[in-house]
Amino acid sequence: MDVHTPLPLLGGLSAQVFMRRHWQKRPLLVRQALPGICPPVTRSELLRLARAPGVEARVVQQGPEGWALQRSPLARRDMPSFKTPRWTLLVQGLDLHVPAAHALLRPFRFIPDARLDDLMISYATDGGGVGPHLDAYDVFLIQVHGRRRWRIGPVNQPKLVPGLPLKILRHFKPQQEWVLEPGDMLYLPPGWGHDGVAEGECMTCSVGFRASSDVELAADVLTRMAEASLEVREGSLYTDATQAATEQPAQIPRALQRFASKAVREALRDPNALHTALGEMLSEPKPSTWFEPGPSLGEALSAGAVVLSARTRMLYDDRCVYLNGESFEAGGLDAQLMRRLADTRQLSAREVSRLSRGARSLLDAWCQDGWVQPKT
Repeated sequence: MDVHTPLPLLGGLSAQVFMRRHWQKRPLLVRQALPGICPPVTRSELLRLARAPGVEARVVQQGPEGWALQRSPLARRDMPSFKTPRWTLLVQGLDLHVPAAHALLRPFRFIPDARLDDLMISYATDGGGVGPHLDAYDVFLIQVHGRRRWRIGPVNQPKLVPGLPLKILRHFKPQQEWVLEPGDMLYLPPGWGHDGVAEGECMTCSVGFRASSDVELAADVLTRMAEASLEVREGSLYTDATQAATEQPAQIPRALQRFASKAVREALRDPNALHTALGEMLSEPKPSTWFEPGPSLGEALSAGAVVLSARTRMLYDDRCVYLNGESFEAGGLDAQLMRRLADTRQLSAREVSRLSRGARSLLDAWCQDGWVQPKT
């Protein structure tokens, strides 16, 4: 993708300009960002998918007694009649199950894949919504069917309505309001309150980009680093041959504190270990993700090329490639081709033939695991 070319998706802005002016800064409304768009699933297909095992879905309804929330696993009886107003079905990770939904992510790949969360779809009957709320991530709201009215505004000190199953803002003062029709798109950075209400039956797709807090990131990376360290070395035992007898047995010895501090510093001394743990963590699929075993690499290449499964997360840095929570060191031509696979999500048979024997063997294992598939 040429990040300097003006894009209809971004209202005539280039990806570079959009990132500079709007990303994590201010909203952007684009009329007919995706003209002629169709819902990636029909209403009946979406309801069947929402009841399938391993699919994360929620039903939200606002009635005379207030808000009600039902989480997956869902049964048909959990979903009101289509004639009933003011209810919403939300299905997370639609891109993992529906090829047309996965294709909707491609135009947004000017943003690092490491930030991508998923594509969620919201089906709503007339008046349906989830109330004014706040997201901690960037989101592109794409109207794919019907009409939805959006009210948005910045929220400086968010307070929630107590006692509800949903995180609904107590004091929401919208500054702007629009009705989105099929093909329209609204980008919202974190910290912007928004309230979307269906005007008649509608469907909205949300492309979300996750942002871990520093505490969450540190906890995940350090845990993975510790696990990796235990696999490669036994470590040295704490010794205290000079420990004197004590009259305060519950007091932690200062020598033990120094020993622990040194151990942590040693673990963090290798930047490669930290980067590897980060890459593995960022490429880890969601817990509910599964893969079907596939053919060998030779069989897969009969289609002329191989592609990454829609469920595969593949990233890279200067030293490694990361695939579904695992890391692989790569250099030279192998690294170039593996990075191309990550960026374009496919490799031609000719490109595969240029890989080393070891890299082809690895790709063969990925094919048989279902991480890489024949191009259809």
